[in-house]
Amino acid sequence: MSVSIRLARGGAKKRPYYRIVVANSRASRDGRFIEKIGSYNPLLAKDDEKRVVLDADRAKHWLSVGAQPTDRVARFFDAAGIRERAATNNPNKGLPGDKAKERAEERAAKEAAAAEAAAVPAPVEPAPVEEVAEVEAETVEVVAEAVEEATPAAAEEQAEG
Repeated sequence: MSVSIRLARGGAKKRPYYRIVVANSRASRDGRFIEKIGSYNPLLAKDDEKRVVLDADRAKHWLSVGAQPTDRVARFFDAAGIRERAATNNPNKGLPGDKAKERAEERAAKEAAAAEAAAVPAPVEPAPVEEVAEVEAETVEVVAEAVEEATPAAAEEQAEG
């Protein structure tokens, strides 16, 4: 029979409370257990001494006879100085998932397309030929009037008048 040291959940809905128990590894989570060696109340503050309560002597005894703690219980034992726990390394823990990466790529492509569209000015359509001819004719008349006024004879007449 393999023995594990694990958490058994108690408490009400959304108000968890755990017992740290020694149980047969095939028993259900909240089912039969061999011995209760502590408790864990996650609702208390992290620095509260009553958050994790352990019977260190009994924990050491069960570890000496081969009981295997779960990861969470191993963390408690490490914090209490009962048993060293090697730190785990998960370099992918903070990375986004596949779907999030796809959404980010799509968003970047849309932003690039919008920036490209904003950077390229809209093509200027040439004016129709009739309008250009009218504008040129008006310009020629205005220039001709300006030349007549600027001639020396006109300047003398203005000076006498």
